[in-house]
Amino acid sequence: MSYSLSDHVEALLFYKGEGVSVHELSRMTDASEEEVREALRTLGERLDGGVRLVVDSERAMLATAPEYAASIEELVKEELSKDLGKAGSEVLAIVVYMGPITRARIDHVRGVNSASTLRHLEVRGLIEKIPSPSDRRSMMYRPTLELLTHLGAESVEVLPDYEAIREEIAYFEERREKDEMFSHEDEEDSVDMERGS
Repeated sequence: MSYSLSDHVEALLFYKGEGVSVHELSRMTDASEEEVREALRTLGERLDGGVRLVVDSERAMLATAPEYAASIEELVKEELSKDLGKAGSEVLAIVVYMGPITRARIDHVRGVNSASTLRHLEVRGLIEKIPSPSDRRSMMYRPTLELLTHLGAESVEVLPDYEAIREEIAYFEERREKDEMFSHEDEEDSVDMERGS
């Protein structure tokens, strides 16, 4: 049997059972990163049954096919919803539909500190931190490949009402900014009136 890099990559992804970076796959197969990317393209075209390949800019993972999402969702629904609560659901929705996103922006959208909720979601393996491309010292949050597999989505863009929900969150954020601005102006007017009296 002849050696196939795409088969090798498939076996590694199956064994790992989680997202694996192209760099790591390159190291494990002794192939260049470009060869690994080509193997992933070949693998993605070949996998069209119950198992699919999920790939983002830097990682790959095997996942169940979207058409079986309803069955898979029933199996994982209890685990995903257990103890998430309202705050967890809010933050998870923001990260899924607006990520990668900073904690400061999440806090701004919600109007409250989200640090503990983000830690909870991170521990559950639903979201992960990545360095910000504009400032490597700060971190951003994005959904994990594991979460996307639970949702039966090959990428966040195929989630239900993706663009509409993004626009709704952005509109809500803009409204909050305006409310805060008017509130600040009212405080300044109040201080000026007190000084004038």
